[in-house]
Amino acid sequence: MSDTTASMRRKIGVAGDLQSVVRTMKALAASSIGQYEQSVRALGDYYRTVELGLGLCFRGAGSSALMTGETRPTHAGAIGAVVFGSDQGLVGQFNDVVSDYAVKMLASLPAKAEVWAVGERVHARLVDAGLSLMGLFTVPNSVKAITPLVGQILVESETRHGQGAVAELHLFYNRPTSGAIYSPVSQRLLPLDESWRRKLAELPWPTGNLPEVMGDGAATLRALIREYLFVSLFRACAESLASENASRLAAMQRADKNIDKLLEDLNRTFHRLRQSGIDEELFDVISGFEALSVEEK
Repeated sequence: MSDTTASMRRKIGVAGDLQSVVRTMKALAASSIGQYEQSVRALGDYYRTVELGLGLCFRGAGSSALMTGETRPTHAGAIGAVVFGSDQGLVGQFNDVVSDYAVKMLASLPAKAEVWAVGERVHARLVDAGLSLMGLFTVPNSVKAITPLVGQILVESETRHGQGAVAELHLFYNRPTSGAIYSPVSQRLLPLDESWRRKLAELPWPTGNLPEVMGDGAATLRALIREYLFVSLFRACAESLASENASRLAAMQRADKNIDKLLEDLNRTFHRLRQSGIDEELFDVISGFEALSVEEK
């Protein structure tokens, strides 16, 4: 028999150590999901508030004049895209799903696509797909780290948009749906054109009394637009991170279940080998005793 009790002990020990690592990662993923899901819920309410404020600014007369200086003419440039992925493994098909979706959607657009990747693994998949990569951003490891990333993306996209190199900006990311399930989604962030203005102006106000914009309407609009761009990127990143940790948690749960099954098989084999060894030793003792008894007679 190739396996021995000593080798089975080593295998059981290695499987036990691996299970400890898996359970630690499962606990970390479960704790991380909470902070990102809470952030997404808070952002949902704030995003709705910003949209209502923008819609109110666009309702009044002269809303087109308010937009002067806030938008630029649409350039015949490339289409920019930000694809949110993962820097780490053990997330199942997370990066494959969002990268395949981004490649498919960008291929249907009329202009050439220039992409910024958030995460090394999704960056590699986008390169393999033949897309033109403009840059690589590091995936945030906490809610507090999302804000600096959003600032970097806004600076990069605004620079390219101001130079006329990028006419539109699209976001691609995974959005959590229920449990460990997520689905890829997209959002067109720029340009802030007439169709975008009209859509917001048609949003119904939640009460029967419409508020008024006090003070400088243009300054209020600029502030709301800045918040709109910021919260859109922040929400996309937070939802991507929530989906990533949900995917990792599901992967760790499957791994933990598989290791339990492996340990059960290894322990069963170990006990069988040990019992076989005990039986052989007993047979040897009995054979020796019978041999001595024959000699004495």
